[in-house]
Amino acid sequence: MICLGIESSAYALAVGIINDKREILANIIYNFKPPKGMGLIPRDAAEEYSKKVYDILTEAFDNANLKPENIDLIAVTIGPGIGHCLRVGISVAKYLALRLKKPIVGVNHCIAHLEVAKMYTGFKDPLMLYVSGGNTQIITYKDGKYRVIGETLDIGIGNLFDVVAREMGYDMPGGPKIEKLAKEGKNYIEIPYTVKGIDLTFGGILTYVKNLIKSGKYKNEDIAYSLQETVFAMLMEVSERALAYTNKKEFVITGGVACNKRLQEMAKEMCKEWGVKFKPIPSELARDNGVMIAWTGLLMYKSGIRHKPEKLRELQRYRVEDVDPIWLKP
Repeated sequence: MICLGIESSAYALAVGIINDKREILANIIYNFKPPKGMGLIPRDAAEEYSKKVYDILTEAFDNANLKPENIDLIAVTIGPGIGHCLRVGISVAKYLALRLKKPIVGVNHCIAHLEVAKMYTGFKDPLMLYVSGGNTQIITYKDGKYRVIGETLDIGIGNLFDVVAREMGYDMPGGPKIEKLAKEGKNYIEIPYTVKGIDLTFGGILTYVKNLIKSGKYKNEDIAYSLQETVFAMLMEVSERALAYTNKKEFVITGGVACNKRLQEMAKEMCKEWGVKFKPIPSELARDNGVMIAWTGLLMYKSGIRHKPEKLRELQRYRVEDVDPIWLKP
């Protein structure tokens, strides 16, 4: 069975094609890049996605050496995410489902990150640290549900990096810029460390770091190094606490920030101390992509989940707890 997955929740318009043998046939990702000094404007991103979606779909079918009619199932992100962006993907998926007379399923974006991580690593029941622009969450499976047991109380860590990079004069995305600068940093600057149980908060850190930049007293490299070391230590602390609470023996990190090599190093060391399995996920599967939507759609459909195209709509605040993952139940 072959599934086409469409992802358009925020900064990426992506199309992935995968079969039920776990063979990735296509994984095309187009990233929206705002003008320098600006963040994502939903209307502008949606307009650009509408213009690009035909080319992205065509490239995906060409890479997979398939025609649209060869697809057996269509999956699409319905949330969480930015409404304008989500509606582009949902509209295209509904059109394809009706035109090709194929079944369609709506997928939770966060759960898709976890399912593709499990597919790649082979882990059965990991604790997941999900770190992206809009999300910073610790997710676990318990009592028949995926549950968020810890998260940011304000902004996501990726958003933090994006804004800091913009304050320094760099364009989007900010995460790779911060990582590159941090490698050149040598002097640690004390930054507020804000952990509350298994929750975190980054808003105060953002304000503090913006003031450091405006003061002109510190090198960007040292600020980036200090910021990265501080917030990653926070992530590892709450992850350790979550591992102790859940007693999980496997750990994964996913989302765009999961591509950061320093974060991977710290996670590897933490898991070694705890006797927990850890395996980094390649960037093309960690950041927003269509393969994760397609794979999760396959799992959902094979478990008996069916959606009517006319009833699919965007759910901007679609929590993982709102999903009944019947594909995981015996």
